[in-house]
Amino acid sequence: MGFLLKLSKKNWCFSMEEPQVSDKSISRDFIRRIIDEDVQNKRYNKIVTRFPPEPNGFLHIGHAKSICLNFGIAEEFKGACHLRFDDTDPTKEDTRYENSIQEDIRWLGFDWAPNLFNASDYFDEMYEYAVGLIKAKKAYVCGLTEEEIREYRGTVTTPGRISPFAKQSVEENLSLFERMKAGEFPDGSYVLRARIDMASPNMKMRDPLLYRIRHAHHYKTGDKWCLYPMYDYAHPISDAIEGITHSICTLEFENNRELYDWVLNNIDSKFPYKPHQYEFARLDLQYTVMSKRKLLQLVENKHVSGWDDPRLPTIAGLRRRGCTPEAIKQFCEMVGIAKANSSVEMSQLDFCLRDDLNSKAPRVLAVLRPLKVIIDNYPEDQVEELEASYWPHDIPKTGSRIVPFTKELYIEQDDFLENPPKDFFRLAPGREVRLRYGYCITCTHVDKNDAGEIIAVHCTYDPETKSGGSPIGRKVKGTIHWVSSKAIKGEVRLYDRLLSEPHLGTDKDFLSYINPKSLEVLPNCRLEPSLEKAVPGDRFQFERQGYFFVDPIDSKPGHPVFNRIVTLKDSWAKKQTA
Repeated sequence: MGFLLKLSKKNWCFSMEEPQVSDKSISRDFIRRIIDEDVQNKRYNKIVTRFPPEPNGFLHIGHAKSICLNFGIAEEFKGACHLRFDDTDPTKEDTRYENSIQEDIRWLGFDWAPNLFNASDYFDEMYEYAVGLIKAKKAYVCGLTEEEIREYRGTVTTPGRISPFAKQSVEENLSLFERMKAGEFPDGSYVLRARIDMASPNMKMRDPLLYRIRHAHHYKTGDKWCLYPMYDYAHPISDAIEGITHSICTLEFENNRELYDWVLNNIDSKFPYKPHQYEFARLDLQYTVMSKRKLLQLVENKHVSGWDDPRLPTIAGLRRRGCTPEAIKQFCEMVGIAKANSSVEMSQLDFCLRDDLNSKAPRVLAVLRPLKVIIDNYPEDQVEELEASYWPHDIPKTGSRIVPFTKELYIEQDDFLENPPKDFFRLAPGREVRLRYGYCITCTHVDKNDAGEIIAVHCTYDPETKSGGSPIGRKVKGTIHWVSSKAIKGEVRLYDRLLSEPHLGTDKDFLSYINPKSLEVLPNCRLEPSLEKAVPGDRFQFERQGYFFVDPIDSKPGHPVFNRIVTLKDSWAKKQTA
């Protein structure tokens, strides 16, 4: 039986736990099938995966797919998943990002304890391995400029040229590398490169960079280092030290796999086994951006309110919008793990949100764009209490609340038309509609201001039609929602697609495609009185409007702010085909 080498910070230990083949009822993607075979062949003592984000920004829903995959595999196979921060570039990284990443993973329902690591934990070992590569004539210090290195590398159709610095002796390279470490040279003056093959068809193998100089304070190691390893060098070494069995990444790292293996095959190490890299398709979600660089641009240039802006695909933004971790995990499972990249429609995420929220969000009444209704034959000071259920008949839950009914009400502006078309079944002059949980009302006339705008609709009500009673001899086709004059005021934010186009080519300026209607703020909505007790984090279905979330940051006592999570139907698709 093989032993699994585990690392808890600096302490080596061995695990004798027997891995378990996962539940066969779970969908078998190609990565899980590989692991099934490894377990059957007893290739590893324990399955160990890792999620290795760079702490230079907030995670987005594409990372959620990787989180669900890596942590999900660890749970299914009774193994472990490490959280390791790839903190190899001190000019871009910060503890703020580390904290946000940990919060996002916990919110999704996963835990790495006690396996929390940083690539910087292994800087000493990485440096010694680099010295070993120099001594073995497998690495050299290069003084070409960045532009010259790019020129010497060649193209996909022409081989590269060997750097003139590759002729230096081992002693010269060791001396220069030590002086790089001592801080004698400015940034960009020298790099350490692997000596591989400048004619390789894989551009990644044309003497790639292993170290570069960065005179910058590192948030974990302070000022100890002024040269830092490149990702392609640090990543496989970190995996091997931690005993990772399956190094799972997205397809853009497919060409890096050859270098990943080269590093592990050429450093002087005594690891019990070498991990292997596997690639799967990244998540490409339509109508948004999935690039950290573009997300950072949106945040820094204040096109959005921050990393947690509900229009962004960041996990923090989705959380503040009101999405549930269960819906996101369902979405990731629905998208699946594939070997080929593809585009995913936003409607799939919307479906998962509706499916999850349907049984979690109680139904309430809210009028977003109020239009006053005056019931002329209703008693002036009467307040009638009507019982309204929180749940429809197909949801096995109980509970109700009281909604007051008064002479003055509010309905949605678009639930009334003065000159309606034939297929309009809501309120209009001479038309009768039912008020949800209340009475049937008929419009008699309207009040207008000097500009000719309707400011109030006058109606009469039929007291025999209370709470579903049928008017004899009359057929009422339309039912609309409403709130009474006892309603509270609240702010509602309607969020929509971030971009106006589903796909943006690399030659397009994505900022010019920001959807101008991605956020609409309605400051004077009318909400049923029960919502006065709503607290940040609560979710509701506003009947006929969608699912909404009490904003945890901007809501104040007496002034609730509701974020729309998702509409009740795919209204966006209808808009695109209209």
